[in-house]
Amino acid sequence: MSDVLEGVKVLDLSRILAGPYCAQMLADLGAQVTKVEAPWGDDTRGWGPPFLEDGTAAYHLSCNRGKEIIFHNLKEDKQAIQELISQSDIVIENFRPGQLERLIGPISKDVILCSITGFGQNGPRAQEPGYDLALQAMSGIMSITGEEGAGPVKVGVAWIDIITGLYAGNAIMAALFKRERTGINSHLDISLWDCAIASLANQGQNQITSGQDPGLLGSGHPNLVPYQAFQTSDGWVVIAVGSDSQFEKLSQLLDFENTWPTNESRVNSRKEVVDIVQSKVVGMTKVQVCELLEGIPTSPINKISEALADVQSVARGVVRDWDGQSVLASPLRFISERE
Repeated sequence: MSDVLEGVKVLDLSRILAGPYCAQMLADLGAQVTKVEAPWGDDTRGWGPPFLEDGTAAYHLSCNRGKEIIFHNLKEDKQAIQELISQSDIVIENFRPGQLERLIGPISKDVILCSITGFGQNGPRAQEPGYDLALQAMSGIMSITGEEGAGPVKVGVAWIDIITGLYAGNAIMAALFKRERTGINSHLDISLWDCAIASLANQGQNQITSGQDPGLLGSGHPNLVPYQAFQTSDGWVVIAVGSDSQFEKLSQLLDFENTWPTNESRVNSRKEVVDIVQSKVVGMTKVQVCELLEGIPTSPINKISEALADVQSVARGVVRDWDGQSVLASPLRFISERE
């Protein structure tokens, strides 16, 4: 997979996470990525602990592997930056709209320019900065994340930054394909706001269709029941019933009467269904529940260390060595060349 973008040169002028994560994915695909950081370094170099032996935070490594990193002051080194742009196929930046041009001058039309911002190139919020936590709050995702009766919580990683980086990567690949076919370069307008709203997915569509705002369901699902976490005697598991036949099997294995044969009836009787399933598994261990419910999507809730040590993680090589450091591997794999 590391030779797909061989020969493609990427200039990463972005900071923090969304842009660097996008550029790292392109590096994983074989692009030659040069990242320009300010003389004092990207902010994430100090976002620890934990820190690497050289004093750089692990956070920085999580989104900057596979790049050549150089240091320039954009205000003072305009000519050097313009020279780097002239040698590139793709430029990724995350300044506020128009700010990069104000710093270094016009950007050549001979490159694909991917501009990642908080709110996009136009609109009343265009000049506002975008931060993942603020966008999680504003976009509505926090209003549906958390336990009922408690308060909203954020997703455990910088979810909007990550998905924005992935959307940007998709757009860049499409722009490369367009350039190959037409010779025309694109300016890509990717915003955390647009990506966050688009990724509300079924919850966003539920609101549009019903006119009702979904609320906090903890680990539950708005459209499926039971589909959430349950406490056992030694921890937690999730049971994810996705069909009526699976629920019938669950009722047999846990020995309770199936008085909710359809998903609609289970959604309308959420508390009763959840309570009876919880009462059946609370005295069992995680292993016992998972073994008993074989054939029904059931999993223990792992710590990150447990997930990384899982036999499937070992078999798939989800942790690899890069420059003497253990890092998360790219999930993008080519099995073989199809002839």
